[in-house]
Amino acid sequence: MSTSTTSIRRARPTDADRLSDVFDETWREAYRGIIPGVSLERMIARRSAQWWLGAAQRRRPLVVVETREGVVGYAVYGQARGRGLGTAGEIDELYILPEHQGLGLGRRLFRAVRNDMMDHGLHTLGVWALAGNDRAEAFYLGLGATIVGDASDSIAGSVLPKVGYRFA
Repeated sequence: MSTSTTSIRRARPTDADRLSDVFDETWREAYRGIIPGVSLERMIARRSAQWWLGAAQRRRPLVVVETREGVVGYAVYGQARGRGLGTAGEIDELYILPEHQGLGLGRRLFRAVRNDMMDHGLHTLGVWALAGNDRAEAFYLGLGATIVGDASDSIAGSVLPKVGYRFA
């Protein structure tokens, strides 16, 4: 497996099938045991290739990290969707396929997203992660985040606690 990144770029409609696969694999790996099984399966089922086709055409930025092996991760981000994080910008989702984690691709993707937000005047950045997602917590704290609070989120019929992280 190569660690050289071919590109970090805006998602294209032609990425929809691959994004659906990446979502499926990353969410199963990240949330098994955190999101109840039925709710997790409902969420994964909602994110079909058709859903990703629409997401690639929306105004909220969706970028992919692509290696020689194809799309191996993605991020969705933009202006903060609420006031809970106390930030101007927010990363909605940032995922790298499990077999590509630990190679620096997530850090590269995070830096690219952060730089894009800074270029658009969003100088403070936040992200929510589900409580119990130890890998996400280690990743964000390792990037210099501070924990700024907690809340809950409704995901496919389950109400789950989440933790807020902020980057100055």
